[in-house]
Amino acid sequence: MWVHPQFDPIAIKLGPLAVHWYGLTYLAAFGLFLFLANRRVAQPQFAQAGWSRRDVDDLLFFGVLGVVLGGRLGFVLFYKPDYYLHNLGEVLAVWKGGMAFHGGLLGVIAAMALFAKLRGRKFFEVTDLIAPCVPTGLAMGRLGNFINGELWGRAADASLPWAIVFPQSGSALPRHPSQLYQFFGEGLLLFALLWLYARKPRQTGQVSGMFLIGYGLFRFMAEYFREPDDYLGLRALNLSQGQWLCVPMVAAGVLIWVLSSRRKA
Repeated sequence: MWVHPQFDPIAIKLGPLAVHWYGLTYLAAFGLFLFLANRRVAQPQFAQAGWSRRDVDDLLFFGVLGVVLGGRLGFVLFYKPDYYLHNLGEVLAVWKGGMAFHGGLLGVIAAMALFAKLRGRKFFEVTDLIAPCVPTGLAMGRLGNFINGELWGRAADASLPWAIVFPQSGSALPRHPSQLYQFFGEGLLLFALLWLYARKPRQTGQVSGMFLIGYGLFRFMAEYFREPDDYLGLRALNLSQGQWLCVPMVAAGVLIWVLSSRRKA
């Protein structure tokens, strides 16, 4: 067994200024998005459609707003609605923690819809562009979760070579490092698969559909190793809240992919 090293959540401290590791992972996520999205707009199908690096900068701005606002509101509504109903002053207190991927996804969808409308672009043209650039950012977020020692996994057999004790959990049980499972699954592996899939021109909407399917499936599997939130536990059919949120996500991805495949080129 390993014991979580209990990293100091503050990476750099200069007087009253404290830079947290989690903030640095977000910064790395945005930097990776810029790099990858600039590579995407240079591909023939986007370059010929008039996409530019300036568009990428604007996409990042819209995306950051969607991630932060959507992620926070998603956490409030999906995970702790009763608590925040009685503590409205803490709804925007993001520094206290609490972000939800599915809420962030909805926020980004809304932000991309607004971007598409303002620029006269098709919505799925925009989402097809950014979809392969998102998983590396998700990987950075999971790395931040591991550094903070949060969102730990379920109890594991002590003989598991990579089992880790998370003192933050309040027990000495060896656990699955589910944050790292998600780092590799819905982060690096999903990125590799989507990037390869999107290298060839696809029907508009197919890349977006594959992202929803891929993330939903990887997240659904990872949830079997992740400790359910203590204030929620397992829901119907012994599935976690995260797994139930993945079901409509995968269904929507399949529907989008199928309908996109039937369109004329």
